[in-house]
Amino acid sequence: MARSSPRKPTPQPLSQLRIIGGQWRGRKLHFAPVEGLRPTGDRLRETLFNWLQFYLPAARCLDLFAGSGALGLEALSRGAALVDFVELNPHAARTLKQQLQLLGAQGAQVHNCGAADFLASSDRQYDIIFVDPPFAEDLWQDSLSALEGHLSAEALVYIETPRNTPPPVLPNWQLTKEKRAGQVCMRLYSGTKQSSTGY
Repeated sequence: MARSSPRKPTPQPLSQLRIIGGQWRGRKLHFAPVEGLRPTGDRLRETLFNWLQFYLPAARCLDLFAGSGALGLEALSRGAALVDFVELNPHAARTLKQQLQLLGAQGAQVHNCGAADFLASSDRQYDIIFVDPPFAEDLWQDSLSALEGHLSAEALVYIETPRNTPPPVLPNWQLTKEKRAGQVCMRLYSGTKQSSTGY
């Protein structure tokens, strides 16, 4: 009896996210169904970008663990001048490039590499940096330590962690905003060595 050939695995359908503000408000985009990839939800993004609204126009942004690209896409939609998306997974990086092409996005570049490799090879400074790595990999401290030299004079750094994770050790950084929602803790820091607040 002839054996049937093994079936090829069925590709998983792409997942979906919605841009919630700016020029692409309401646009639904797709992202790769990669294990561990969890886009920042609509309510959290709304809170974050309310915090950032006065700093986004013409800002240079870095989405360090881009995944779906939700944070960088939202920043572009709301007036950021440029966003570097850094994503290690090739499927996720390729899908993100496709979504940027569909939007006709200007000032966006996807870098298919690890965060540490990108930071070591780039000399660009940023006004806003999003640090939202896979929760299971505990990458916060190493990633934040590697940001030195990539912060503009008044940079803001957003960090997303599990709800009960202690804040990273960030000498001389000013915590300006903090909120817990569900199983997530959101923190916004001034990444300068100044002690002033005003956020």
